[in-house]
Amino acid sequence: QVQLVESGGGLVQAGGSLRLSCAASGSTFSRRTMAWFRQAPGKGRDFVAAINWDDKTTRYADSVKGRFTISTDNNKNTMFLQMSSLKPEDTAVYYCAAGSDTVVYALRSRYNYWGQGTQVTVSS
Repeated sequence: QVQLVESGGGLVQAGGSLRLSCAASGSTFSRRTMAWFRQAPGKGRDFVAAINWDDKTTRYADSVKGRFTISTDNNKNTMFLQMSSLKPEDTAVYYCAAGSDTVVYALRSRYNYWGQGTQVTVSS
């Protein structure tokens, strides 16, 4: 079992920055890859970024490349998403996810554990 707890969401103006955190606990085998997804009102849950916990391989959605950075602090068992140059279309609930694959996938189905989500609102 894996437990994931997100924090760091909030309200920010367009062009601003936020850093999301995801504290992970439980089986390290089951969380070899970690990811962020987001869900805007009335839309599906979309891939944002993912990282391999061990070799730090990363993957990003095209919509966030160059603006968002995913990282981990292995000592603190915490994953981060640094978000910069935020746009109103980044407004969504952001979810942390964990999976046992070593390949960094963008597919929801590859992640077995999910956090409760944190709201990010970007005002224009």
